[in-house]
Amino acid sequence: MDITVSPPKKQSSEEADLVGQLILDWQYLFGLRGNWNSHWTEIAQRILPMESWLFQNFSQLSQQGDKRNFEVYDSTGVLALQRFGAILDSLLTPRDQFWHQIRASDEILMKDKATRMWFEKTNNVLFKQRYNPHANFASQNQKQYLSLGAYGTGVMFIDDLAGHTGLRYRNIHLGECYIQENHQGIVDSLCRHFIMTARQAVQKFGEQCPENISSVAERFPERQFFFLHWIKPRENVDIERNDYKGMEFASYYVSIEGHALVKEGGYRTFPYAISRYFQAPNESYGRSPAMDVLPAIKTLNEQKKTMLKQGHRVVDPVLLAHDDGVIDGFSLEPGSINPGGVSSDGRLLIQPLPTGNVQAGKELMDDERNLINDTFLISLFQILTENPEMTATEVLERTREKGILLAPTIGRQQSEYLGPMIDRELDILSRQGLLDPMPPLLKSAKGEYKITYDSPITRTQKAEWASGAARGMEQLIEVAQATQDPSVLDYLDWDVAAPQMLHIYGTPDSWIRTKGDIAKVRQNRNQAQQVQTAIQAAPAVAGIIKAKASAGGQPTG
Repeated sequence: MDITVSPPKKQSSEEADLVGQLILDWQYLFGLRGNWNSHWTEIAQRILPMESWLFQNFSQLSQQGDKRNFEVYDSTGVLALQRFGAILDSLLTPRDQFWHQIRASDEILMKDKATRMWFEKTNNVLFKQRYNPHANFASQNQKQYLSLGAYGTGVMFIDDLAGHTGLRYRNIHLGECYIQENHQGIVDSLCRHFIMTARQAVQKFGEQCPENISSVAERFPERQFFFLHWIKPRENVDIERNDYKGMEFASYYVSIEGHALVKEGGYRTFPYAISRYFQAPNESYGRSPAMDVLPAIKTLNEQKKTMLKQGHRVVDPVLLAHDDGVIDGFSLEPGSINPGGVSSDGRLLIQPLPTGNVQAGKELMDDERNLINDTFLISLFQILTENPEMTATEVLERTREKGILLAPTIGRQQSEYLGPMIDRELDILSRQGLLDPMPPLLKSAKGEYKITYDSPITRTQKAEWASGAARGMEQLIEVAQATQDPSVLDYLDWDVAAPQMLHIYGTPDSWIRTKGDIAKVRQNRNQAQQVQTAIQAAPAVAGIIKAKASAGGQPTG
């Protein structure tokens, strides 16, 4: 937190009114979310069973270790969600790449070397701090993507690393969060309803804990209590003040037990990066791929239950007998002899009950599985691996199709999740003194910057250029062959197109030659060609010289 101040132990009537209003506001948001909680619970029970209690039974406190997978008979949805998270992680935020750059908003400023060097160094600091093991970004980022796939909304908290310089990330479960949008549809208020043990509360809030929590902490330190953390735009910001009263966002920690304000503070920037996968009109929370295929997931689970019963009947069939006399002393042990099991003419007197068509059941289940995998983007990324015989042009076309299909989804994550997260990170690192002072030109431009993304998905979206170049080149080659005029190939400037195509497909910069190196390679190639041409021409030249010499030696009339 940027600044926090503990209020006095004895609260004023003004603080009591504030606490009462904050609790009422949370209760109102809680009441509005009944339909969402029901929907999210259905989803969690089938693809994230460990979280299923967080939406309906939060008021009953947590019950650790209880079984929560009663609704899971088929694991397709569970596995699809895990793969969906891995896909988004690899496409948007691959941890082994610089997946974004920050630049001056005014491109003219980027011609200034000091400005370019400042942005390059700042970008390096961002990635270093973000992927510091203490920051915990990688694991929390994966949870963010799982929340998007399951519930359609992800909440990432970005804060200072306690006791040190640096960043700390925490994905807050949607079951704890209640969000509000401003008039422009931007989330600017969040209430977190969460649990702390008495011991944790005393550690965090100290003497400001209500008396009953402090007393319980001595005897029953693991007893749980409810708290609220409200973050909302501050009314009447005093920009002349350097404390939390001059910050844009207000922060209030409220103990439900005792209705007490236990900590007040503020943030210069909104500390949460909140993104939605899809968003329906007049809804603050997002909708998810899991919501789209929830009927398929439920159907598949029912089909799996039926197939389990049918498979049991096939493996251990129900027996049909003419009368119960045959069953007396009947044994199913291997090698057993059961007299009376057949008639005198060899007709079976005991037969298995005919079962249904198991293969048809498998085909029906495969239909539902394919639908689930399509929605979670898995099928889209199996195309290239399952068709290794594709030509280079076909690969380009498939890659281009991926970029087109994923553009809306990826664009929303860049604008709602990654963009606000980077803004928050820069604010924290700047305040901690981890960024160099701005160069004069950038400072005069008030440090305005923009974010450019260079992740695998943005390169996939640019594959349209490479695909167009490949298709165009094929057409030009056909024209050149038909007209026997190769000059049409001169229209494509490969000195510009080739390096861009390499970047589109993620070729490391260290693998690509510089313009100076390319000039040397071409010079050496030309020299080698000249030498080879001279060698090849040597016999003919020698013959000409010999002929001239012979002609010169003949007597003239």
